[in-house]
Amino acid sequence: MDFNQQYFVHETSVIDKGSIIGNGTKIWHFSHVMFNAKIGENCTIGQNVFIAPEVVLGENVKVQNNVSIYTGVVCEDNVFLGPSMVFTNVLNPRSEFDRKNEFKTTLVKQGASIGANATIICGVTIGEYALIGAGTVVTKNIPQYALVVGNPSKQIGWVSKYGHQLKFNEKGIAYCRESEIAYFKKGNMVKEKIM
Repeated sequence: MDFNQQYFVHETSVIDKGSIIGNGTKIWHFSHVMFNAKIGENCTIGQNVFIAPEVVLGENVKVQNNVSIYTGVVCEDNVFLGPSMVFTNVLNPRSEFDRKNEFKTTLVKQGASIGANATIICGVTIGEYALIGAGTVVTKNIPQYALVVGNPSKQIGWVSKYGHQLKFNEKGIAYCRESEIAYFKKGNMVKEKIM
């Protein structure tokens, strides 16, 4: 560790000049952060993680082992990326043709969690506090607080900010079993209920 830095980088990792890394962030074994990538404060970057140019990670983002985050991905604060999940950034890749000018933006909003081995097809938005199950293939936008699984992804319920499944009553109200925060459901939208 370079004690002039306010973050930790394992000696086996490569951090390109021009990348920005926030205070308190830890980057573990065999990871590579490319130029112009921006990582916020207090993030954890696991072993064998690749972060491409122009990627933006907010504060307190947890990236587990063997994750590839390609150009076009933006993760807001408190996002969790599970082991070996992957993002794409081109819809119709071909080795023969350069498609770098066709990279799509993928936005993972605050507090969302993506499970192990999930694949996120580029150009989608994953809503705040959504929970993407392990192995899921996301091909379309995901609403906030949605619980989705499968290939292609299918919404099977709703979760609280704390990650617990919500059971709505006839008035469209549910309570998180851990926090007791109330949630209100109207159509295909869930919000925290203002009490």
